[in-house]
Amino acid sequence: MADSADYVFKPHERPTLPGSPANPDHPSRRRIGYFAIGCLIGVTGGLGNALVTVNLNFAQGTLGLNSDEATWLTAAYFMTNVTANLLLVKFRQQFGLQMFIRYMLAAYAVSTIAHLLVHDFWTSVAVRAASGIAGSGLSTLTVLYLSQGMSAPKRLAGIMIGISIPQLATPLARVLSPGLLIWGDWHMLYWFELGMTLATLAAVMALPLPPSERVHAFEKLDFLTFALLAPGLWLLVAVLSEGRIQWWAERAWIGWSLAGSIALIAAALVVEHHRVNPLINTRWLGTREMVRLIAVASSIRILLYEQAFGSVGLLTTLGMLNDQMVTLNLVIIVASIAGMATAVLTFKPANVARPLTIAVILIAIGSFLDADTTNLTRPSSFYLSQAIIGFASLLFMAQAIVIGIARTLLAGTKHFISFIVLFSLSQSIGGLVGSALLGTFQVIREKYHSHELVQSIVMSDPQVAARIGAGARSVGGVIGDPVLQGAQGAALLARSVAREANILAYNDVFLLIGILAVATVIWSYGIRLSMRRRGEVSPVLELQRRMAQGK
Repeated sequence: MADSADYVFKPHERPTLPGSPANPDHPSRRRIGYFAIGCLIGVTGGLGNALVTVNLNFAQGTLGLNSDEATWLTAAYFMTNVTANLLLVKFRQQFGLQMFIRYMLAAYAVSTIAHLLVHDFWTSVAVRAASGIAGSGLSTLTVLYLSQGMSAPKRLAGIMIGISIPQLATPLARVLSPGLLIWGDWHMLYWFELGMTLATLAAVMALPLPPSERVHAFEKLDFLTFALLAPGLWLLVAVLSEGRIQWWAERAWIGWSLAGSIALIAAALVVEHHRVNPLINTRWLGTREMVRLIAVASSIRILLYEQAFGSVGLLTTLGMLNDQMVTLNLVIIVASIAGMATAVLTFKPANVARPLTIAVILIAIGSFLDADTTNLTRPSSFYLSQAIIGFASLLFMAQAIVIGIARTLLAGTKHFISFIVLFSLSQSIGGLVGSALLGTFQVIREKYHSHELVQSIVMSDPQVAARIGAGARSVGGVIGDPVLQGAQGAALLARSVAREANILAYNDVFLLIGILAVATVIWSYGIRLSMRRRGEVSPVLELQRRMAQGK
């Protein structure tokens, strides 16, 4: 049955899957409307988390939080966001697309309004968790609307663009945040988000998606799987988010949470493995092709954290704020859009793996360009390298989703939920792993370089004495005691040493990412050679061949 009782599907416009909209032949003006609304939804959904993530320091001040408490705000979002698709896909299939849209947009609007009303830690965490669920739903709506904005032969391009647009949210949030914070306080970010949400709601009501088909999708064991897998993933997200801040071996709860996470996830996979109609098809996901795809996608996602952690972290260490990085982020946005356009316009079904290799090569080049930073480095020093990495990020994202969808359709539409869940997990968890891995490495290297630098600082060195003396004289106008002046001079020198140690540690991070990217290139090239020896063809090309044969 359809969302509309009076609607009768024509043979060529039936939905690809239950819960997805029908595919009628739209006039050009309506397609443009669908495309524009899809872009609006993608930006709105992405900004929901990005505005909070790039302004956590303001959240700390407004809510009176310390650094580990502020991190729980982003952790709560990811906890619900990575698990929401476990049930939302089947919700669309069973209750219909229009109900899904109404609930998701209403939930997003309510959560945004709630942000304006909360002033304590736990309430803020709860609101961020609700935003994670709504954000997951908006990501789906982005793809559905952009697919309707394309003609049937170009519908795959709509999916590529729909997956890519939310990735622009973080640099866009860094561009918008300074102006918003000048107009008001922390809450001005949420007023802007609320305005975007209401604009999205109005646009969706003005041009709704075509109706969908509904089927009975939920089974009792789906809820058992969710009851096991969701808490397991929540614990894993908590560990990856807080581990490097509270430090891995310093808190007992981190070890217990990791052990509990492994046990719960394993139990969920055992349940799914023995089900007749699994929510997550472990047998299919365990095939060589899918393991290889998810491993490559997760690896590249980790490498792409060079942009979110490396360059931004270094500039923050040097005292730069979002205000000084507006032009840099505009460069990243333009380069990312160019990467998305390149992926769509140069798409070749016969060789979809090549752009992934090119993306990793570009990441390696960008990382090596960043590996010689100094205390004189400024945002303009990163224009070229970050443009390269921004280009690579959306070139990779668009191609990876195409390969995954092609393999899913070749294996049968019943695997669609499994792919969506696993791909979203690979990207979200991959990003958290990247943050944890690179952050931990940076802290370790900072300690090493700090130790090395301190070893060379002795008071008998004339340069050291002169530096302390200069620091003491700089505070002479406000501190009259010579002893206190000397102590302040030594403190200023220690601060400079810590800054230099952090700069050297970030250089090590850039080198590590470059080396890992080179290793990934070699690995991916080996995969391509292995596929050729086995005579394995591109999944997209094979899908096109079967569709041409009417299979």
